[in-house]
Amino acid sequence: MARPQAGDPAPDFELEATGGGRVRLSALRGRPVVLYFYPRDHTPGCTSEAEQFRDLHPEFERAGAVILGVSRDGIRSHERFRAKLGLPFPLLSDPDEAACTAYDVIRDKTLYGRKVRGIERSTFLIDAAGTIRRVWRRVRVAGHAAEVLEAVRAL
Repeated sequence: MARPQAGDPAPDFELEATGGGRVRLSALRGRPVVLYFYPRDHTPGCTSEAEQFRDLHPEFERAGAVILGVSRDGIRSHERFRAKLGLPFPLLSDPDEAACTAYDVIRDKTLYGRKVRGIERSTFLIDAAGTIRRVWRRVRVAGHAAEVLEAVRAL
């Protein structure tokens, strides 16, 4: 399967979400979606990224966009992470890597000298018609949410 890129239809998925229930990406058509994949709950980089999206959430809402955070962590971990940070958007649990595989964000990494499989921090901006408009891979956290917000406003 080819690596999804701008201009491609966004691969659909349905995952368990914080707050109860499930989220199906295709059910959000009609609004832009910011889909960000992150490695792990409760880690410094992921905390900072989530806080930036949280702090800019009112601006994303004014622009009509939905924010969804995805990692392989279980729903209980997501619920604790969301509550601790006061996140106003859902976190989606992908323990089977279905969405991670569809968006090709699983990578072999080196952590403390050991090879591990993990999520490459990535963000996809999907327009209201379900087409990927922008892709950010190997994201550097500082300023990323603000850059994504500018791309949402430019849609």
